[in-house]
Amino acid sequence: MNQKQLDQLQRKKQTLASAGGEAAIGNQHQKNKMTARERLDYLFDTGTFVEIGAFAAHSCTDFDMDKTEVPYDAVVTGFGKIKGRKVCAFAQDFTIQGGSLGNMHAQKILTIMDFALKTGCPVVGLNDSGGARIQEGVDSMSGYGRIFRQNTLASGIIPQISAIMGPCAGGASYSPALTDFVMMVDSTSQMFLTGPKVIKAVTGEVVTSDELGGSMSHNMKSGVAHLHFKDDRECLDAIKALLSYLPQNNREQAPVVPPIDRLLERPVLQEILPEKSNIPYDMKRIIQEIADDGVFFEISPLYAQNLITGFARIDGSVIGIVASQPKYLAGCLDINASDKGSRFIRICDAYNIPLLNLVDVPGFLPSIAQEWGGVIRHGAKMLYAYSEATVPKVTLIIRKAYGGAYLGMCSKDLGADIVLAWPSAEIAVMGPEGAANIIFRKEIEASEAKDEVLRQKIEEYRETFMNPYVAATRNYVDDVIFPSQTRAILVQCFDSLRDKVSSQPARKHGIMPV
Repeated sequence: MNQKQLDQLQRKKQTLASAGGEAAIGNQHQKNKMTARERLDYLFDTGTFVEIGAFAAHSCTDFDMDKTEVPYDAVVTGFGKIKGRKVCAFAQDFTIQGGSLGNMHAQKILTIMDFALKTGCPVVGLNDSGGARIQEGVDSMSGYGRIFRQNTLASGIIPQISAIMGPCAGGASYSPALTDFVMMVDSTSQMFLTGPKVIKAVTGEVVTSDELGGSMSHNMKSGVAHLHFKDDRECLDAIKALLSYLPQNNREQAPVVPPIDRLLERPVLQEILPEKSNIPYDMKRIIQEIADDGVFFEISPLYAQNLITGFARIDGSVIGIVASQPKYLAGCLDINASDKGSRFIRICDAYNIPLLNLVDVPGFLPSIAQEWGGVIRHGAKMLYAYSEATVPKVTLIIRKAYGGAYLGMCSKDLGADIVLAWPSAEIAVMGPEGAANIIFRKEIEASEAKDEVLRQKIEEYRETFMNPYVAATRNYVDDVIFPSQTRAILVQCFDSLRDKVSSQPARKHGIMPV
């Protein structure tokens, strides 16, 4: 090989490394954004990232595109290792043609996704694009369509993580929505189908890009995004952490990390619950005492806060946690919480992650808006997801477990393998006030001291039914446990369920209420 060939390769490599040029890179940095290559360098273990498709070029000749160079067609693709585990990734480069997607750009993303499927590893997409490359017309739209299909075919087979680190508008926003987890960065990322100008022209509504499709909007209001970060580095750190809770693919188990603190007895758990059952408390305090080293990686912490979802470890093994949150809406299930919970349950089931369900739910949120909004249909998603899930499922009833919401939080009837309860558990069709008014209505109406009789009947109902022992005598609860022993018993439960075998009826797929 002669020196001329080596020099030519060196020049080409330097051109690729310079991306869209110093001015474009400087503009990216002024916006508090890293470049595509800087993001990949930060995300992957040093020296492990291998780029593929670096010399790919567009083939468009319209609108003088044949005279325009678009290095690596504005997207860097490749594979490497994150904390020693193989991961594939693509990063759109906004410094080149605004990171716009053309036919070759799409083909590179499809190639790395296919590589991830063939090798059985997660794929991470770092989205920072102005959208479809208009000069390439229908070829750009075809590219999006092929990516959507590939997202769907990979769903539940390999973990897919999307980070929105700049604009992601129009059809481009559907690809992240088809992936497992969506992360966004404060101030610099926006995601919407139709922008503020179109909305103003069509409806007259005035809204900024950040108000319409910024990180907080999608994390708090729409639920499209699952995590919110202050800058690129914090977002990339979270991707590394999230991957540590996920298996490489649906045929493997998540990595085991032995806990530092092996203490099982947790006396503080007996001090968290208020004496009166109508006083709220923070369920996250209980989760911290149960989880290894108190570490909990929450998913969608800002959306539907009446239900908590996230990952933790029990004796080193990863579990998914679905928990009522009495601090918000008294822990009631509603439309948004049902969507949030059912989606998380299905993710855990797809990737062999056992489920722990912590229950303190007084019912589904009563309101006209909820009924007209389809709370029956949305609530049914929870029932469907739990019933369909074949991973180990352990349910712990902390306090209230009323009516259909009791079933919706994975009762024995929906397939819970083990159901535990604290002595504070109240398992009933409804709360004592409502039940007493129905059961003893005639007696109360016939009395001259209606208020006093009602109070007595409420207490009678509470003492008779508002405890876990009635359900335990009927085998709906497997054991009533001391709160301080919760962590130790959960360790044993999940260990015993480690080799659980479950089969489902042969079918193409069920019809989930969506």
